[in-house]
Amino acid sequence: MANQQNLEKMQLRQNYRNLWHTDLMRTIQVDTPYCCLSLWCAPCVSYLLRKRALYDDMSRYTCCAGYMPCSGRCGESKCPEFCLCTEVFLCFGNSVASTRFLLQDEFNIQTTQCDNCIIGFMLCLNQVACIFSIVAMIVGSEEISEASQILSCLADLVYCSVCACMQTQHKVEMDKRDGKFGPQPAMAVPPVQQMSRIDQPVPPSVGYAPQPAYGQNYGYPPAPPPAQGYPATGYPSAAYPPQQGYPPTAYPPQGYPPSGYSR
Repeated sequence: MANQQNLEKMQLRQNYRNLWHTDLMRTIQVDTPYCCLSLWCAPCVSYLLRKRALYDDMSRYTCCAGYMPCSGRCGESKCPEFCLCTEVFLCFGNSVASTRFLLQDEFNIQTTQCDNCIIGFMLCLNQVACIFSIVAMIVGSEEISEASQILSCLADLVYCSVCACMQTQHKVEMDKRDGKFGPQPAMAVPPVQQMSRIDQPVPPSVGYAPQPAYGQNYGYPPAPPPAQGYPATGYPSAAYPPQQGYPPTAYPPQGYPPSGYSR
């Protein structure tokens, strides 16, 4: 049942309409110091970002943000800080991915094709390096062993670089959420462990330009309001003189009713 729900969430993320504030290729340009910090102190940054994604309320914390089978079974309610420290040090990759899924589900953010290619290349390179290491142990060839070591170093370098860019991307997105790029939007803290918004067909407008209301023209000023007062000025027209005896000065007019009828 849980696997089916996770699969449905993954499929629903493909229909998200919002985009990250910056893609993975430009994160080092947008915030170079934080990208370097994410590279050298990756677990500490992952801890701070997850806590910030939960609005600094650790009572909402669940291991791996509820996306793994162990979520909710690690005693998070008793000591969430210790559990989060254990997660970021022992399951660093899952901690980064869980924070990413948390933000995507909260703000309906899709992953661009470029980001998918970078993440896919990182995963494939790790798998190839693992396969070469296994083959090197079985065959015992020095050439294959050296090739496996080179691939392992290259895979680790790509893994650390991509994770640093991903964490910087998450930090920039939360900066936008918290109003550091403009006026802070009015929003309420999500309810406890309800960060995923898969039941909302329309993405939230946090940090995004508001859309015009239905029926309003794009790029055209609104129609002028109708003139106040009735009847309009100049009515009736001066070309039509008033008729004599109208309106009557008294009511009923004299001589009414006609003679012959009893009053």
